[in-house]
Amino acid sequence: MSLHIHFTEEELADRRRRACDAMRRDGLDGLLVFRQESMYWLTGYDTFGYVWFQCLYLGADGEMFLLTRVPDLRQAQFTSVIPHDRIHTWKDREGADPVGELKALLETEGCRGKKLGVEWESYGLNARNGFMVRDAMDGFATLEDASFLVSRLRLVKSPAELDYARKAAELADASWDEAVRLAKPGAFEGDILAAMQAAVFSGGGDDPANETIIGSGPGALMCRYYTGRRTLEAQDQLTLEFAGVYRHYHAAMMRTIVLGEPDPGHISMHAAARDALLACEDALRPGSPVGEVFDAHARVLDAAGMGKFRLNACGYSQGTTYAPNWMDWPMLYHGNPVIAEPGMTFFIHMILFDSANNLAMTLARTSVVTETGSEPLSKASLDLVVN
Repeated sequence: MSLHIHFTEEELADRRRRACDAMRRDGLDGLLVFRQESMYWLTGYDTFGYVWFQCLYLGADGEMFLLTRVPDLRQAQFTSVIPHDRIHTWKDREGADPVGELKALLETEGCRGKKLGVEWESYGLNARNGFMVRDAMDGFATLEDASFLVSRLRLVKSPAELDYARKAAELADASWDEAVRLAKPGAFEGDILAAMQAAVFSGGGDDPANETIIGSGPGALMCRYYTGRRTLEAQDQLTLEFAGVYRHYHAAMMRTIVLGEPDPGHISMHAAARDALLACEDALRPGSPVGEVFDAHARVLDAAGMGKFRLNACGYSQGTTYAPNWMDWPMLYHGNPVIAEPGMTFFIHMILFDSANNLAMTLARTSVVTETGSEPLSKASLDLVVN
């Protein structure tokens, strides 16, 4: 079966080598990987089968194996560089014990008495399974939280990853063009969503890791997806948070479109949001803590009298992420000490909601940290769209 991976085997091997270096630095003998993003980044393995129990083991010596369900056997063979004889499956049956099978495999790897890192913070490891892993390893191996070992390595993107991020941004711009074209009085939100995602699919892109957010009228003040579609009115507002996605790499955007005559509040909120976004992008520079991006956000918006309308974070890292959300580590909030480095990508969002007057305004795009500052990946104008 031919491999369907999107990076060279040499790049994947280098990623695993760096993960092994990090393990040895932290005194770990191996890592139990439960985050699908980590599995994809380390081996190319691509699935949504993480909703059940599966684990990739990577030893500090570079040895690895995957334990997964039978439906993901061929998936792993097709999309990853994991040797076929190192892909193990557990069987669905009453009383199935995949954690016990994981322990037995770790025994064969010589892990008894060793110190193993675990990605406890993972959608691929629910609380029940996590307790089972903890209990099974009691007296067998020492477990240590290593939830961010791979995430830290993923933070700085390789040239190949940045190519995918730039392609994702092109798809986001194409999706935005469809929204601007269709968001007119009488338009149905479902038709707008369909056209936006069609632009991504037609460009070779993927589903986003969380639902596209769309809300009009009072729903424009929501920054989460909710079900139920609406038809736009002659005087309206439409908030959209969406992403271009390519090879699972995300480039998110967020915008509010005004239909009819803009309220004066829309105008002032947009002006403040634009100034704040540009200030944030200027603050996103190599060598500076990413918390300073939020500080720029707060400084500009508060000075414009928008402090009570803003949020307490203004974005997060973007990269390859899987459902249920496209937010990656770290978040942009006050005091975050993570130092920006060239190759990091961040979604920076200005979100202003005036509930008393039922007014929404959002402005957001994804930027990459360069050697001297940052560069927005989207080419779309920041002007307020009034249809």
